[in-house]
Amino acid sequence: MRIPVAEPYIGDEELKNVIEAVKSGWISSKGKFIEEFEREFAKYCGVKYSVATANGTVALHLALKALGIGKGDEVIVPTLTFVATANAVTYCGAKPVFVDSHPKYWCINPEKIEEKITPRTKAIIPVHLYGHPCDMDRIMEIARNYNLYVIEDAAEAHGAEYKGRKVGSFGDISCFSFYGNKIITTGEGGMCLTNNDELAERMRNLRDHAMSKNRRYWHETIGFNYRMTNLQAAIGVAQLKKLDEFIEKKRQIAKWYAEELKELEEKELVKLHPEMEWAKCVYWMYSILIEDKAKISRNEAMKRLEKIGIETRPFFVPMHLLPMYNSGERLPIAEDLANKGINLPSSVALDKSQVTLIIQEFKKCYLN
Repeated sequence: MRIPVAEPYIGDEELKNVIEAVKSGWISSKGKFIEEFEREFAKYCGVKYSVATANGTVALHLALKALGIGKGDEVIVPTLTFVATANAVTYCGAKPVFVDSHPKYWCINPEKIEEKITPRTKAIIPVHLYGHPCDMDRIMEIARNYNLYVIEDAAEAHGAEYKGRKVGSFGDISCFSFYGNKIITTGEGGMCLTNNDELAERMRNLRDHAMSKNRRYWHETIGFNYRMTNLQAAIGVAQLKKLDEFIEKKRQIAKWYAEELKELEEKELVKLHPEMEWAKCVYWMYSILIEDKAKISRNEAMKRLEKIGIETRPFFVPMHLLPMYNSGERLPIAEDLANKGINLPSSVALDKSQVTLIIQEFKKCYLN
């Protein structure tokens, strides 16, 4: 038995599209599937313009460069997320400034942002962590008050909603990832969304080595090769048509976990994945916290589950603790979450019997 923490769900529709792309001869960065994927994904998120990229990390870098973020600038990011968010800031020569997590829903705490703003601050990157939206009203209010850009990192939150509006539709630019473990995938791949036509055009230009539209091989600035291939987009077109179905299944899996693990929460042994009243969480990962009263540690539980073939993941290490970003500051909520957090298997391929087995084995760690 082997139950992975995440895996792609690829069907005949994806294969059909890839075969069509191969037969067309358009397998690189031109072809009909790229434009279709960009158009339909923007439409799904309620945004005007989209720019497909090679992966989610370069989507973030492209967004930052399009906004003119550079040497000496500061960008506010949550400390508890994947390192790509801060790395993309660093690629620009700017400095990531870390903010602690909200204790109730784990994303960046908007009430901690203002104290980190300086004259050098140029942008905020809220991350919709593990599929749960940030408090976008408060973040956008702060951004307006201080004249800051907002880049939404929605890599883990395709289709999630804040007050009935899809994430990725709030910021100046939003960025998505389509890596193999994401809710929909293109293998590798990413996307930038914006309602600003000038930003969209700038990103398209920078994505393709900043080559002039009017003169071949004429470059007035340094650009990048950040293009998505038609083969990737072919998979993405098919995956996007299934996104609502995938989200429904993710939420069903979360409900199964919540119902069966409620007993442990009532005993104050675990804390279940939150969903605020203003949010529609898509549970990219179903994530829980192992509380201090539990008789064995998070790491020990993970080892026991691994021995019987159930893969899990710890939470991300807060970036302010990583060697290249460690400044000695303490961000206690994020540190506590990282020490206690565990991601349980969350693939849409899971059936009820598998989730039941995972829960049974997990409970053995704490109730026997």
